[in-house]
Amino acid sequence: MRIDIEDLHVAYAGRTVVAGARLVAAEGEITGLVGPNGSGKSTLLRTVYRHLRPSAGRVRLDGTDLREVPPARSARHVAALPQERETDFELTVREVVAMGRTPYKRAFAGEDATDRDIVATALSDVGMAGHAGRRFTALSGGERQRVLLARAFAQDPDVLVLDEPTNHLDVRHQVELLALLRAQRRTTLVSLHDLNAAASVCDRLHVLHAGAVVASGRPREVLTPELMAEVFGVRAAVVDHPLTGDPLIAFDHRDPAAPEADRGPDGTEADRGPDGTEAAVASGTGPPGPRRGWRKEWRRGPRRG
Repeated sequence: MRIDIEDLHVAYAGRTVVAGARLVAAEGEITGLVGPNGSGKSTLLRTVYRHLRPSAGRVRLDGTDLREVPPARSARHVAALPQERETDFELTVREVVAMGRTPYKRAFAGEDATDRDIVATALSDVGMAGHAGRRFTALSGGERQRVLLARAFAQDPDVLVLDEPTNHLDVRHQVELLALLRAQRRTTLVSLHDLNAAASVCDRLHVLHAGAVVASGRPREVLTPELMAEVFGVRAAVVDHPLTGDPLIAFDHRDPAAPEADRGPDGTEADRGPDGTEAAVASGTGPPGPRRGWRKEWRRGPRRG
């Protein structure tokens, strides 16, 4: 399935957090959202998994406005791993993962053989098969992260929406997770802070800044030294990864280009919405567009397809 986000606006308390975002998550591709803290990544993803309603614009699932799809039906198509994750389940690991089968079950219906096989596969995929009987609350942060990802896999969705899925994971499990996402080839919309991970795993990237999409394209097209300086406020060189050939971003930790990297392009600071989420707010007037001096190709808007 394909996700189309069309002219999306999201506001908190009358202040615009996402402003006119347009992007596509093509079927079978991994589409990444990157950008500084407060750029609107999590807010945009929340509209896709229906935690938030946009104030304008729409999200389309294979051409159908998501607002017209019953929640129970959309849950069979879209599974999410949000940042605000449940941590108080008084359930076993297996029981938490089995919750992913809920959209397919009638009230009070028990598990069948298909459910059990899917849950077992999901646990194996994230390396938690040997922990099925443990209490979720007894797990480490990284282990909980993998269990919640397994729950999303058990939902057997057409679309995965993942908000910082590598948080709390050690290096090995980060690498394994990214390899798993590549192998699954589901339509995936994922936000990542690690730009090198994004360059490695994503087929296409959309860069958000102050609530607007300011660059879109293949990772090698988007992740340039100029964009690193303008959007992230750092000096960087982009070279070929010696093992994979992917773009590899080397940051200059001794001489950053812009000390005020956490500020928006008009100098305003990132703020937070009323639910505690990061939101780029420009004094109540909504986020500005890209700087006029930005390169022309950054201002074309996202490419289709």
